[in-house]
Amino acid sequence: MNVTVKKMVAALGVLMMVGGLAACDNQGPAEEAGENIDESMDQAGENVEQMGDDIENSAEDAAE
Repeated sequence: MNVTVKKMVAALGVLMMVGGLAACDNQGPAEEAGENIDESMDQAGENVEQMGDDIENSAEDAAE
C-alpha cells in the first residue's frame, strides 16, 4: 500500500472514532426518562431526610 493511502485510512479511522463519540452524546427518550427518574428519586430522598430532621427537631422542642 502506498504511504498516502495508509495515512488516509488512518485519518478516516480517527474521524470515525470521533464521530462515534459525538453520537454517544445524543440521548434517546429512554435515557432522558431514566435521568428524570433518577433526579426525582434524589429529590424525594432529600425531602424525606428533611422531614426526618424536622420531626426530630420538633420532638426535641416538645421535650424541653
